[in-house]
Amino acid sequence: MKTLDRYIFRSLVVNYVIALSVMISLYMALDLFFNIDEFTESEESATAILRNIVSYYAPHCFLYFAQLSGVITLFACVATIARLRRANELAAIVASGVSLYRVAVPVVIFGAVTSTLWYLDVEYAIPSVAHRLARDHEDASGANAKGVFLVNDGPHDLLSARTFIPTSKELNDLLVLHRDPSGDIEKVTEAEFARWTSVPGHPAGGFWTLANGVEITRQIAGSSLGPQEKMIPTPVDRYESSLSPEALELRQAQQWIRYLSAAKLNELKETEPFYAPRIREVQHGRFATPIVHVLLMLLGVPFFLSREPANIIRDAGKCVLICGMCFLLAFAGENFVQADDLSALPSWLPLIIFAPVAVVLIDRIRT
Repeated sequence: MKTLDRYIFRSLVVNYVIALSVMISLYMALDLFFNIDEFTESEESATAILRNIVSYYAPHCFLYFAQLSGVITLFACVATIARLRRANELAAIVASGVSLYRVAVPVVIFGAVTSTLWYLDVEYAIPSVAHRLARDHEDASGANAKGVFLVNDGPHDLLSARTFIPTSKELNDLLVLHRDPSGDIEKVTEAEFARWTSVPGHPAGGFWTLANGVEITRQIAGSSLGPQEKMIPTPVDRYESSLSPEALELRQAQQWIRYLSAAKLNELKETEPFYAPRIREVQHGRFATPIVHVLLMLLGVPFFLSREPANIIRDAGKCVLICGMCFLLAFAGENFVQADDLSALPSWLPLIIFAPVAVVLIDRIRT
């Protein structure tokens, strides 16, 4: 690593840390400003409210980083190059016989490294706190009871409960519909109360221990289910489920599939084929998003990588316009559900549209 590379890398790291701290802090401050009433509407002490705020935003920092990672990298890179240009250091570098493309090499390497940080965040950090990301502002501790309605449990079963308390791992008025592959109900499991029992080494991590549990098996004479049909009740004291309390809490989040690791996505695709199109869309996003982050950097840096003096504010405006359009398209693609045969398109669309733009901008750099 040459002296020039060390100098640029040091500036990139400083600007990256500043951008990371400012953007995530601003994100949290804005969210807290609009939702402070959700934390304070319960009659709790100031200490308890502060604890709930920390409990809510601590895991969400990983989610905010995943959403802003590309913008943070872009800011660090363009701020570094803009400072070099404003101080006429780029002109001195070119005068010494070093090409501006050579100046861009450590910037591109830095962008690739920060894209790796994004992947580690979504693959390891977010899945470890995914169930906490499903909590609302008013239930940051997970102590409030909530209903569970027809949640998929494996490929065929549907689980419901009148109330579910995540922190105590309890279900009240449990009802599980066991269906055959055609969708007909084979049997029903009911219980007044269920508590999760953790078992090390168990495939699902444990099972639900039932109070007054009963399993009702149908004497199937057709597809209809009516009061005249004969039922066979059998007492049961446990229910083997693929849904642990953490997984059940996670399912309450609208974007819960995006919070899963690659291994869990593949497992879910096998056990619950219904989610296969959405899973494929998320998997394509895992490949495309780091490339989009590098593309954002390649779109923004050429506006500042020049030896000629110019208006930095004007170039910054152009950078914000082009990179903002790319970022918004990528953000929209993450939240746009497409048909099965086009599930990959939203993730790759920013690259299809803006990669040629980046090539043109890079080619126009006067070295």
